[in-house]
This record gives sequence, C-alpha cells and structure tokens, in this order.
Amino acid sequence: MLDMNWIRDNEEIVRKTAKWKQVDFPLDELLEWDDKRRKLRQETEEHRAARNGLTKEVELYLRQGEATAGEAAKEQVREINRRLDILEVHLAAADSRVAELLLLAPNPISPDTPIGRDDSENVELRQQGAVPEFGFAPRDHVTLGELHDIIDIPRGVKAGGPRSYVLKGAGLYLHLAVQRLALDVLAARGFSVMDVPVIVRPESLVRTGFFPGGMDQTYELNGENRWLAGTSEVSLVSLYSDEIVELEEPLRLAGMSACFRREVGSAGRDVRGLYRVHQFSKIEQVVLCRNDTSVSENILQEILANAEHILQLLELPYRVVAVCSGDMSLKTHKQYDIETWMPSRGAYGETHSASNLLDFQARRSNIRYRDADGRLQYCHTLNNTAVATPRILIPLLENHQLEDGTLYIPQALRKYMDGKERLELPK
Repeated sequence: MLDMNWIRDNEEIVRKTAKWKQVDFPLDELLEWDDKRRKLRQETEEHRAARNGLTKEVELYLRQGEATAGEAAKEQVREINRRLDILEVHLAAADSRVAELLLLAPNPISPDTPIGRDDSENVELRQQGAVPEFGFAPRDHVTLGELHDIIDIPRGVKAGGPRSYVLKGAGLYLHLAVQRLALDVLAARGFSVMDVPVIVRPESLVRTGFFPGGMDQTYELNGENRWLAGTSEVSLVSLYSDEIVELEEPLRLAGMSACFRREVGSAGRDVRGLYRVHQFSKIEQVVLCRNDTSVSENILQEILANAEHILQLLELPYRVVAVCSGDMSLKTHKQYDIETWMPSRGAYGETHSASNLLDFQARRSNIRYRDADGRLQYCHTLNNTAVATPRILIPLLENHQLEDGTLYIPQALRKYMDGKERLELPK
C-alpha cells in the first residue's frame, strides 16, 4: 500500500510504474474518489462544528428561559443531524472505495531495475560455478528418481492429481537434508528459525500484498474463510501486524513451512517432473528493518548472499539476474532471481527470488518502529528463498549424476545423510 498523499505528489511516477509493471491501475478513479472523500470530510467536519455551536446555544437559551429561541436552535440541530447522517454514509463509502483502490497501487521500482516486458528481459548479473560437461548422455531427475526408487510421480498423481509426487527413502532424506542445511546456515547468521502456520486468514494475504490480485493462485478452504499460504512470508510478516517493533537491529526471521500454489496459467508448462508442483516445502528468509533505503539495500544483498552460499554448499552452478519491471509483482520495489543450472532443461531454472518491498507490506500490516527522535515510522520488509524443495532436487540430482547412475552427495549434506558420499543404485 502506498501513502495517498505520496500518490498525489508523485502522480507521474505512479503512472509510469503501472505502465512498466503492466498493471491496470485506475489512478484517475482513485484521485476522483479521494477528492470526493476530502470534500465530504470537510463538509462533515463543518456540520459537526456547527452542531456543536448550536448545542451550546440551546443550553444557553434554556438557562435564560428563552424557550422559543431554544426550540428553534434545537430544530437546527436536528436538521444538521439529518444532514450528517447522509454525509457520514457517503463519507464511509468514499473511504471504503479509496481503501479498495489503494490496494491496487503498484510499488515504485528502484532506479536500477531494468525496464522490460517479461522474464526474457531480465538481466544476467553474474554466473557462479561451471556448467557440467558430461561424457555420457545425462538422465533427467525423473529418470534418476525412478532408477533409484526415490521419486514416484504416477502414484503421487493417483493420490493427489496432476502436479503431485511422492518422495521415497533417500529422496525424502535429501528433501529434508537441504532444508536442515538452510536452517543451520541461517541460524548461524542470526536468523530466528520457526515453523509457522500455512492455513492463514485472508487479511494476512492482503497485508503481505498477495491479495487481492493473487486469489487465482491460492487454495481456499471452503466454508472456513481461510487460505493455504504459498510461502511462509505471509505468516512471518503477519506475526508482527499492528505492532510497534524494536529495530535496533534488523529482525531476521526464517520460516519453515509447506507451501501450496494452484499454478493457474501454467497449463502445459513444465508438466514433467518436479519443477512446477502444487505442494512443496520452503525455508524463507524475511527481514524487517528501519525505513532507510541504504539499510534495506544492504539487507537485500545480505539475504541474496545467504541463498548463494547455500547453493555453493550444494555445489551447484547458478546465475543471478536482475528482474525487470514487467516480471515483478505489484508489491516489489527491487528483485533479484537466482536461477540454477538444470541439465534436463539445458538452461538455468529459477530457484530463488529476493525482494525489497520498502514499506509496502508494513503499511498494509501496520508494523511500525520508533526512530531516533521517537517518531513512529513504517519499517521496510524484505524476503528471499533460502531453499525450496522438491524443485532444488532437480539440479541436485541432475548435476551430481555419474555415468553409472549413482549420485554424488555434496559434502555439506553428508552429515544429514548418514555420512554417505553417494547414492548407490538399489540392488
């Protein structure tokens, strides 16, 4: 959510942002409703002041025994009250409409965000690690999973429908190992790790900027007025809604949760394997910090570096891209994606997304702190994936396969895998 006064003072920036993000934002309608609201509020306040003055006159007339004048003043008060009843209904409607439209306002982008239409115009910043050159025909993760009897997609579909899967044996342990590795890395770097609700109130999704625009991507629990979250970011931010927080140091949170996404609009895309599934697990980084762009920019680089460190521990080649305006969500000010090399795709595939949202979520959530002068300010919020699985199993299996079908286990994972250096083929 943006401040209404800021929108008025920066109308051209808002129009450009909507164009760059390809958002259909009714700015003119918002400005018209805000004008109506301002006029109604002024008129309401004037009527209340007049009523208060007349009420005092009535009391004076009654004390002086001037019944006729007192009755005339009473009638004026009654007429003002009738007018106020109408004004307050119109003002409430205007307030409500302005609030609805403000939820559609796009967060401005950073000066260094590339302008582009979609993910094809994201800008590569750097690559890390060498893309493997196999001296044999490499298998994809589905084939490897079947060969090792650790992934069973047909039975997953039998139980859960399309885009479902089963992880078995060492597949499950790998799934848990990458999560434990991420938690341990973040805990060592000052993050509070926690398991948070995945069944959330709709207002939690509004506060974090996923609603009203993302309802088609989210599963609703019918009759419960609850939804299944697609990321623990929703809960982590909402934990502090309507609070004044202490931010001497940034508040670093790591949430572990199952995640659920409908993947509407992805029909026919990434239909094979584990890339685009309805249910997955994720360790998410969320940071609340002071309302200072230099501070939040440093935090953005920090959480990006955390994710890169985890990928380096997994010994996986990846690249970092600056996300362009047209590939950004409504709420995002600046975003980096990390894409990890996936041999079966012959390309990098997105595995992480790091975002700076400025005070967009904090305004919606009413999360504030006191600055050095004791004034209340909305904080900045940031988020980034630490690891999402089973998607990360795609590059983990495919990049670390050997010609005989065995799978190399990165050294950082071995302590979570009973010390195993390889996954041998079942006999």
